[in-house]
Amino acid sequence: MERDGWVAGARWLVLAAMLAAGLAEAHEVGGVKMPDTLELQDHRLELAHMELKRKLFFDIYVWGLYMEQIPRLEAEAIATDSIKRLHFRFLRNIRKDQLVGAFRQGLSINPALRSGPLQQEMEKLLQSLKDVKNGDDLILTYEPNAGLKVSGEASGGVVIPGKCFADALFTAWLQKNPVFPR
Repeated sequence: MERDGWVAGARWLVLAAMLAAGLAEAHEVGGVKMPDTLELQDHRLELAHMELKRKLFFDIYVWGLYMEQIPRLEAEAIATDSIKRLHFRFLRNIRKDQLVGAFRQGLSINPALRSGPLQQEMEKLLQSLKDVKNGDDLILTYEPNAGLKVSGEASGGVVIPGKCFADALFTAWLQKNPVFPR
């Protein structure tokens, strides 16, 4: 009888450990799972934040911020010259003009993106966008010495060289969607 109790307890312990291990591998928000970590060019990025974006009562997308080291402050997240990624998973169909308008409005929080050379870089990003279907991704990855790489089904793909535009984009995004203390 003792042995049966021990075996049953051991089974529950193994099951609990398996469930905990599965939960540790990915976060889920709004029905979207994103891995806690990902490997990119021999660098390990950690999921620093994940959030559901809603408009009225509609789920629009889930976004995740990946960084090599999770910073303590927003300024550190922007200033770091290491790989970082914004990953968007769309939860509904969105026309290109709606997506472009939403990005233009959201990024206009940073005055540097409203005029001058950075506005031209923003236009390159916006021109790369396409109609989005439910489940499509848009991935914005900053890589030192390369710049901002735009990829995923929601974009035709573009690389915007240098760190200035990437800094301005991450500044606007993190000001509009604060996840770190200021």
